[in-house]
Amino acid sequence: MLLYIKRWLKAPAQLEDGSLIGRNKGTPQGGVISPLLANIFLHHVFDEWMRVSYPKLLFSRYADDIIVHCRTKAQAKVILKAIERRLARCKLQLHPEKTKIVYCKDTKRPESYQHESFDFLGYTFRSRLCKGRSCFVGFTPAVSQSAIKAMSSTIRGWKLRLWSFASLEEVARQINPVIRGWLNYYGKFYRSALYPILRQIQNALVRWAMRKYKKLKGHWRRATHWLGRIARRDPRLFASWGFGFRPSVGQ
Repeated sequence: MLLYIKRWLKAPAQLEDGSLIGRNKGTPQGGVISPLLANIFLHHVFDEWMRVSYPKLLFSRYADDIIVHCRTKAQAKVILKAIERRLARCKLQLHPEKTKIVYCKDTKRPESYQHESFDFLGYTFRSRLCKGRSCFVGFTPAVSQSAIKAMSSTIRGWKLRLWSFASLEEVARQINPVIRGWLNYYGKFYRSALYPILRQIQNALVRWAMRKYKKLKGHWRRATHWLGRIARRDPRLFASWGFGFRPSVGQ
């Protein structure tokens, strides 16, 4: 096993023109083996070290993104210094801009702090108004603005208004797998944060309908109501409709 790892670490990088560049450390950026080797390394450098050194502390790690849960600010500072020393011994260092202590502000923790939110795996964790038996402020996740921006860019890239050659069912078959993936992942928490994306999808379908059918050309409301009637007959045609975001049927 070690022999194979050494070979990967020493293997030259090939450029687009076919030339080779020798390397003496690390794994190539974008290399297929890089994530696997990084995870193996961090498992021993961080995961096992935390389990032995701080068995009562909870932490989450995905690749090189890590969250450690502390009870107090003083404890967080101590743990941060310990992690810095541990990584330094293993010839690693924390990212100076991304590494920070975050205060999980909610109803039970009403104080203020410099950092009161963080992003992790496409979610933004921060204080939000929540509903239970009564309204309260909780520290909860919702889809991040960077994820919203990426999804919005994908929708614009589809250029659905130009798909006049396709039927509505064909449009649904093409885009549903992507939309369903978004909803299954980002729709687990604070579903209303996805409404801007669902509205953008709906508006794209309205523009498609106005370009597809002469009777709907230039009539936004009429096209919206036309889609609404189809959604009432077939509420799961589009994943966004099944999610509960459907166009209005009008009067």
